[in-house]
Amino acid sequence: MNRLDLSGGGEARLRYLDADFEVLRAGNFVRCAVTGEAIPLRSLRYWSVDRQEAYVDAAAANKARDESLAKGEGF
Repeated sequence: MNRLDLSGGGEARLRYLDADFEVLRAGNFVRCAVTGEAIPLRSLRYWSVDRQEAYVDAAAANKARDESLAKGEGF
């Protein structure tokens, strides 16, 4: 499936890879793991491969990292 197949219209399901992502279920957006904000796939730039989470921006990614490290989980 094309990585930017937006034909689903709803929330997409992705597998996050090192420099890309794979669309598992077509959709227009994913949700930020920190804020819950919808992130259009065309705007998705931040995610964690290990945690398989998307982030709306660098600040959200840093917050997720900091919280994870504070819990002793690693990131």
